[in-house]
Amino acid sequence: MSVINISQVNKKDVIEFFQAHWGTTEMVISSGIYDCSKLEGFAFINENKKIAGLVTYVIREDECEIISLDSTEEGKGIGTLLVQVVEEHARQHRCTVVSLITTNDNLHALKFYQKRGYYLVEILRNAVERARAMKPEIPLIGNDGIPIRDEIRLQKPSASF
Repeated sequence: MSVINISQVNKKDVIEFFQAHWGTTEMVISSGIYDCSKLEGFAFINENKKIAGLVTYVIREDECEIISLDSTEEGKGIGTLLVQVVEEHARQHRCTVVSLITTNDNLHALKFYQKRGYYLVEILRNAVERARAMKPEIPLIGNDGIPIRDEIRLQKPSASF
């Protein structure tokens, strides 16, 4: 098992991973529209040589933004390891903050990131409605029956990573 740069993973496997987890490689959030299969990132490859986790990010000036994070094997530390690798990469690029956006229904992500030192810094009210104008397949109802409406921005300052 190992973490490797996404550029070392077969592009077809990366695309299939995103399609299996998101239905598409496209991510529409308030910071932009991204084709996750074309972003920088890292993959966790399991003992069967399959992608068991994948994180993508963009660096803009002194900010590193995590665009996607997925793990197929929950509770094994894969997501934590991938976030730590991104944080180290951000440190090497002299970023002052690592940030991400999630939706109001994603309580699992909110808990995951806060336990790892991330702070809630902004609520973008009705941001998902604007995203749906560009990507209508975004569901109206999300995890635990919660209506998906808002985006929440979380950040971790460089002093913490």
